[in-house]
Amino acid sequence: MFKTMLASTEELRPLVEIVVDGRSVQAREGEMLAAALLNAGVVPFRHTAISGQPRAPLCLMGVCFDCLVEVDGVQNTQSCMIEVHAGMTVRLQDGARRVGDVK
Repeated sequence: MFKTMLASTEELRPLVEIVVDGRSVQAREGEMLAAALLNAGVVPFRHTAISGQPRAPLCLMGVCFDCLVEVDGVQNTQSCMIEVHAGMTVRLQDGARRVGDVK
């Protein structure tokens, strides 16, 4: 379904390990997190707070907010706007933000 088209310089980026909901995933350092998650077959990224409908990246440029995930403890992070780094911990969101977990 999703296939990354790497430029020659991107192919030289090292593979790093990130953790997504407790599962180890390989990604290229510096690539956008949304692309790394799609490449790893992670879909949906979240479920809406009201209807519980599944959501996944739509625009991949920070406009739609359908790619929200928790990154290193920070909720509601746009995964299309953050670069992958080694040791990154990602949690897929389910519903509304957790009260009391402000970071």
